[in-house]
Amino acid sequence: MKYEGINDYELLSYVSDFDDDARNMIFDKYKPLITDRAMYLINYCKNNGLELNDLIQEGMLGLDRAISSFDESFDTTFYTYAAKCINSRMLSTIVKASRAKHRVLNDSVLLEVSDEDQSNNFGKSLADNSYNPEEILISEENRNEIMDLLSKNLNDNEMQIISLKISGFKYKEIADMIGKDIKYVDNCIRRARNKLRGTFDNKI
Repeated sequence: MKYEGINDYELLSYVSDFDDDARNMIFDKYKPLITDRAMYLINYCKNNGLELNDLIQEGMLGLDRAISSFDESFDTTFYTYAAKCINSRMLSTIVKASRAKHRVLNDSVLLEVSDEDQSNNFGKSLADNSYNPEEILISEENRNEIMDLLSKNLNDNEMQIISLKISGFKYKEIADMIGKDIKYVDNCIRRARNKLRGTFDNKI
């Protein structure tokens, strides 16, 4: 059967009937998008061991997830949903690779006063406390507890930003990678700091 001229939703209906040809056609249709995105993001993969083909493969896995999980009741088109899944999968891979290069505890990025926010009171208030937040972060158990707290209280986009920041990326880089402005990134990290502050206060 030829699928030229059939839209995404019709192809997805064929896929739900276990039509491998329809699935393959979706992959062929979206491969240029995946390749273009991989070529853009590879610029942020210097010295972390990732290559272009790695990102393309991860993008394909992201598309596969989109095909399997998309529901027409979603308030978005399949294209938008697929693009988000593709980008999220690639960014998650970059985060994992970057963490191997940059230790999370080297900069305690969630607690720092950012270049964009030199007047941030959260960093100052921590400095006034008798306990050292960097020491609290030293244990793997506490770090996991903090990340668990964030994952429960932040949405997917916010959690993605925090993960990228922890991995050593700057505000401008994160904004470019996720297609948002710097203010959005800054607001997200402010919210994360506020949630962390409550956690640390309970440890005193």
